[in-house]
Amino acid sequence: MPRTASPRTARLINDRIVFDVLLEQGPQSRSQIQARTGLSRATVNDLVERMEVDGLIAEVGREEAVRRGPNALLYSVVADRAHVAGVEVRPDVILASVCDLTGRQVGGSRLPHHPGAEPADVVHGALAQALDAAGLDASTLQGVVVATMGLVDPETGDVDFVGALPTWHANLLPGLHERLGDVPVLIENEVNLAGLAEHRLGAARGHDTFALLSLGVALGMALVLDGRLYRGRSGGAGELDYLPAGLDGSTMYDLAGGEAILALSREAGVEAPDPESAVRKATPELLDTLAERFALAATGVCAVLDPGFIVLAGPVGRAGGEELARRIESRLSAATRMPTRVVHSTLEGNPVVRGAVLIALEQVLDRTFA
Repeated sequence: MPRTASPRTARLINDRIVFDVLLEQGPQSRSQIQARTGLSRATVNDLVERMEVDGLIAEVGREEAVRRGPNALLYSVVADRAHVAGVEVRPDVILASVCDLTGRQVGGSRLPHHPGAEPADVVHGALAQALDAAGLDASTLQGVVVATMGLVDPETGDVDFVGALPTWHANLLPGLHERLGDVPVLIENEVNLAGLAEHRLGAARGHDTFALLSLGVALGMALVLDGRLYRGRSGGAGELDYLPAGLDGSTMYDLAGGEAILALSREAGVEAPDPESAVRKATPELLDTLAERFALAATGVCAVLDPGFIVLAGPVGRAGGEELARRIESRLSAATRMPTRVVHSTLEGNPVVRGAVLIALEQVLDRTFA
């Protein structure tokens, strides 16, 4: 016999649908909720009353439209019912953002990072400062997502290897659990989180299969296949720095990493303090040279996985923008028979932190409406 959802499961599904509508659309009346969800009037009335009692939504005013009789009540999510945090770990700095259920930042911090410091201490310190800026304590947190460079072991969920941070090796997750207690903590590769943010909010919306090519000091790639992030067996999928670039043992990092970009820039007469600035000041000829090298990194991925859609991200990718994207797309078309569109990132702000907050919020809602 076919199985149908139990009444409780059906209620939870409907509650989540309405909650998502209020998150995406802002305050809504009962009739607006009914129109946007297709649920019956009786179902909407029942779930609105139930979600009010549970503290998930609350009245926030009335419609402004002029009509006979009282204007309809408007409902919105209770944004401060829970908070999450997204943290980005860089070799020189740690960034933390504490946000409410709508994703609005209520507190942030930026702390210098000494590569030899104990990992859990520096991450917890950044979290504590961000919470203090928000006037909150750790008991309000319902999720933390930490973005790190390097490899994250898919089985343990902990840091496996970070070349730029020699003290980071399978010691971050237990240290944070010890300091944060029962707060759920997830550690994820930084490029993967930027890719998820681009998928939900940016240029890759509507694309269930795509690759995000992150260009900067290093090269990395996030792969989303059929709507799911692909990490690989050891968490190393997309680590383009290790991709061979020739039979002499050189790698893509040697060919197109930050040091190579600066060297090519100097040869072209462009002086810049960092790769991002070099690309912003690049001549058309220099952009052509860089596009050839970046396209070489992407060609192997296109030949094996055929993503069909690539988003340029990272400091260099964003600096190159449409001009660099167009050049890379042209070279990919000449190198492979698979049509591949290349665009540049459209996300505002810090895409890594936004991705971390986004995933933390999704996990909180998944638990709330489980």
